[in-house]
Amino acid sequence: MPGPLLQSLGQWWRRYKYRFVPWIAMNLSRNPRTLRYVPEELKDKVISDEDVLESLLSVFQALFLNSFYKQSDILTVLPKPVQSKYQDLLSVQHPRVSLAEYGHHQRPVVKPEEVLYKTLGFSVACAASSLVSAGRGVFVSKGSAPKGTVVSMYPGTVYQKHEPIFFQSIGNPFIFRCLDGILIDGNDKGISKVVYRSCAGRDRLGPLRMSDSTWLTAEVQNPLAVGQYVNNCSNERPANVCYQELDLPTAFPVELKQYLPNVTYGCDQQSPLRCVVLVALRDIGQGEELLSNYYTVVR
Repeated sequence: MPGPLLQSLGQWWRRYKYRFVPWIAMNLSRNPRTLRYVPEELKDKVISDEDVLESLLSVFQALFLNSFYKQSDILTVLPKPVQSKYQDLLSVQHPRVSLAEYGHHQRPVVKPEEVLYKTLGFSVACAASSLVSAGRGVFVSKGSAPKGTVVSMYPGTVYQKHEPIFFQSIGNPFIFRCLDGILIDGNDKGISKVVYRSCAGRDRLGPLRMSDSTWLTAEVQNPLAVGQYVNNCSNERPANVCYQELDLPTAFPVELKQYLPNVTYGCDQQSPLRCVVLVALRDIGQGEELLSNYYTVVR
């Protein structure tokens, strides 16, 4: 009995120690290659916010068109100019087919990961990590991700610094802390899962979903929403991706918000939605595991 218990505790500690402040403080100097230094908070950008948005919009738009026949309820509440935009996009792919006809056309839907591959030239997937005792990891499953490309998103409920997250944080290794103290709970189980679903349901406006809940299930509609499973680098395996924060602009297309894997915990906030993406630090080939820096040191 003590053997399996100690083994279980050892596995838990290997996963949790990266969130334990005293352990971090004592081990910073021993693991120089697992740190990422930035001169100040405002310069923690590998690519511009505009480039991040361009990547997200291209993927989300492709996902929207891929499942277009399922979007009829959403189309009815969109302004005419937006409907015209999608008519123009569809006319390129399917000439002489109207928006209404396409909405009723039950064409085969391509898998989301294939849509990602056709849009950005690569796809990512979760699998057993190549690191010892690291559990699951994220790999480039097809194609290659060029340097400076958005390769995944960190999903979860977004908490402001003053909002309660104590019970959700107990035994939870998936809480991401932004540079300004905002927290994102990327756990897809337990109370974290319940909280996310509740907040997503609260924000829904009729047929319009303001966030994506499918990352909590086996049928994920946004293939980028796997960032919580990206493992920490080591001295032997340096990071090939890094985290980058983005405040979503208010002008973000409402019909594409259904692919955002983030939702705010509070319902009366005027601040923009915080998203975190992972950006490739170098070219990443097929079969390579994504590895990040869990620690960013702001000088």
